[in-house]
Amino acid sequence: MYYNDHPPPHFHVAYGEFRAQMAIETLAIIEGELPRRVMNLTMEWAALHRDELRADWALARNGQPLERIVPLD
Repeated sequence: MYYNDHPPPHFHVAYGEFRAQMAIETLAIIEGELPRRVMNLTMEWAALHRDELRADWALARNGQPLERIVPLD
């Protein structure tokens, strides 16, 4: 996430040369593209951490430090 980022609430994904932005609520890609396997793993991770993603989005909008979210095991 980036401070002063645009709605809808989303997070950024980077994998090799691939980049995407995924909506927190729907887990749909709103910009960019990812390989299918990476997309599936990212959706699994985001579904497990959706509340934390929402909280970090709110923190970012208020200019506060973000909380670290653990990666997928």
